[in-house]
Amino acid sequence: MIQLHDLGVSFPHKICFSEFNAIIKRGQRIAIVGDNGCGKSSLLRILYGSLEPSEGKVITDLELNIGYVAQEHGDKDGLSGGQRVNQALSQAMANASDVLLLDEPTNHLDDGNRRSLSRMLQRSHNNISIVLVTHDETLMNEVCDTIWHIRDGRIEVFSGRYMDYIAEQDLQRKMLEKQLTTIKRARKDTHKALMKENERASHARQRGIKSIQNRKWATVKSPTKLSRGSSTAGRKQAEITEHRKELLEQLSQLNPVKVVTPRFHLPAVVRSKQTVLQVTNGAVGYEKLLFENINFSLAQGERLALKGCNGSGKSTLARAILGDPEIIRSGDWLIPQPRDIGYLDQHYANLNPNHTVLQALMNVVPDWSQPELRNHLSNFLFRQNELVQSQVSVLSGGEKARLSLACIAAKAPPLLILDELTNNLDITIRQHVIDILQAYPGTLILISHDIEFLKKVRITKSYVIDAVYQ
Repeated sequence: MIQLHDLGVSFPHKICFSEFNAIIKRGQRIAIVGDNGCGKSSLLRILYGSLEPSEGKVITDLELNIGYVAQEHGDKDGLSGGQRVNQALSQAMANASDVLLLDEPTNHLDDGNRRSLSRMLQRSHNNISIVLVTHDETLMNEVCDTIWHIRDGRIEVFSGRYMDYIAEQDLQRKMLEKQLTTIKRARKDTHKALMKENERASHARQRGIKSIQNRKWATVKSPTKLSRGSSTAGRKQAEITEHRKELLEQLSQLNPVKVVTPRFHLPAVVRSKQTVLQVTNGAVGYEKLLFENINFSLAQGERLALKGCNGSGKSTLARAILGDPEIIRSGDWLIPQPRDIGYLDQHYANLNPNHTVLQALMNVVPDWSQPELRNHLSNFLFRQNELVQSQVSVLSGGEKARLSLACIAAKAPPLLILDELTNNLDITIRQHVIDILQAYPGTLILISHDIEFLKKVRITKSYVIDAVYQ
């Protein structure tokens, strides 16, 4: 149905993958996985036809009806992130009689809508092929039968569920580690044998020379014997050296994929256990009231989860706390100064798409030196010159999330508001974000439908929002 011939994607600062060949068959369910910025969304856009590959070509059957849901949906008439996703999914499903392409479809969706999406995809017609980019392991296991993993400039294909792929990867990793241990031990033993042989040959030569020198009558055969001994030692050394070379070659072929672990943390200005935020009899709205009777408070170090269905007003409340002039507030609001709040919204609005990665950080901390800026960005995995000089507009969703965190961390805010932080983050980065938030000493407000994430970052209290005026 869709054929990929020697397909490749590259950018000025990196090569994502090359020489990929595959056939997407009717009814196949494929999950594309890989680290942030590896080319997953680009591959999906190539399949849709909105992006030309860097190399190779895509051949599709004539008159295929393809539905496509992009990762970002723009601002649509004040709809929440979840509402925008639902609207895009409905439109895509209406067009997808042959192929459905989904880029992070569970981003912004509440738990109920996530379950509905999974059931819908599982029950879709057997003739419909589904290709999705997602970090949602549950969705992959429930829907997909094939995994495309982009890493190290190539795409690995696995037939089976994601959980089976991970299990096989873990088994291969353990076998690889065992082989590495064996080869390293053999290499060490070979090195010792070579040193021992060199020492033995050296001593033999010295004894032979001394023996000839001490004889009263030199024999004709002595130089020949000495030569023969040297020749034997040379052959042994050559054999050991050749074996060592073979081991080194095996070692280089068996080296596992290097996993880059980001080194970053969010320092905070830790103050006394005072009240950081308090809302009493609060109400929020735009031209008309959205919801009222808002009552909660946060002391230093507490962690609040704002909960509610899609469109209930969670992000609106966060923006009200920030003092957004478009939002009308009433009641008593004790809130920090804007400079004391770090805010990461669903769409990374704190980033100018026309700026480079370096400029984005410079705007936040203009007094930092170039080495300080580069070191800070390096801690958030922005290391190569080409990536640091890339425009924000060409970054992947996960890379934008990392850059937003880098900008927030540079200011050490005592209050941090994170709106759907785990959207677009790959599994490795997601775990590291969990680790640093566990150690974050400041006050947290989190908006997330990711239940496991909320458990792991040790939420201390929750506030459920239900917009009663729509």
